[in-house]
Amino acid sequence: MTQRTLWAVSDLHAAVRANRARLAELSPDNPRDWLIVAGDVAERPAVVTEILAELAGRYAKVIWVPGNHELFARSTDRARGRQRYDELVQACRALGVVTPEDRYPVFDGVTVCPLFTLYDYSFRVAGLSVEEALARARARQIVMTDEYSIAPFVDVRAWCWDRLAYSVRRLSRVTGPTVLVNHWPLVQEPTLRMALPELALWCGTRHTRDWARRYNARAVVYGHLHMPGTLTVDGVEHHEVSLGYPREWRPRGGQAPPWPYPLLHEGRTP
Repeated sequence: MTQRTLWAVSDLHAAVRANRARLAELSPDNPRDWLIVAGDVAERPAVVTEILAELAGRYAKVIWVPGNHELFARSTDRARGRQRYDELVQACRALGVVTPEDRYPVFDGVTVCPLFTLYDYSFRVAGLSVEEALARARARQIVMTDEYSIAPFVDVRAWCWDRLAYSVRRLSRVTGPTVLVNHWPLVQEPTLRMALPELALWCGTRHTRDWARRYNARAVVYGHLHMPGTLTVDGVEHHEVSLGYPREWRPRGGQAPPWPYPLLHEGRTP
């Protein structure tokens, strides 16, 4: 029988028509293959659930972590902030999709750890406070939608720190090799390549800097930046596996990394 593969994608942005057509490419080579979906499926919970249901029907196991777009809300929405996330988790569980709240699954001896850490504005220029860094970004008119669609409904920094403590407790109980999966990068290095450095404020937290080494990661999977590729930090490969928007993926042509990304092959895990 054909060996299984653990595939990884992120930033599907399925509300975009051209991206929806790309979802047909997400088809396993083996019906026993697994798929990681590292956030930003869509903004509307109904669309997130629809897409994950489709993927769960194709792959033996789907592992999802939320991105910032899943958390976008309006003041008129019934579920916002933490409640929105909780309802998405319940919807995923009804589909059999693994979330950051569930038991970590093991693929060929490697524990796959879905995480949800958010951001705390600590990816900022040295010497600036959070308030100063945000003020400078606003003065330059470089502000992510998160400030209008997430931050008004929850204390993002407090939520981030809650999630960090929760994740550390769970990860500390894992033995053996891991794959760490998060929507936001776990290290700051990928953000240093962005054309607009102010955007890094909404791209993660410095408190995850040593997680790959501390928790025996064979690889890290993330999205969010829409700059797919692999960066090796402290001997661990960090794979950004995002699709992004058509204006981003169309020009890549054959120059982009493979998508979906084949992360692990059964029998050949590092």
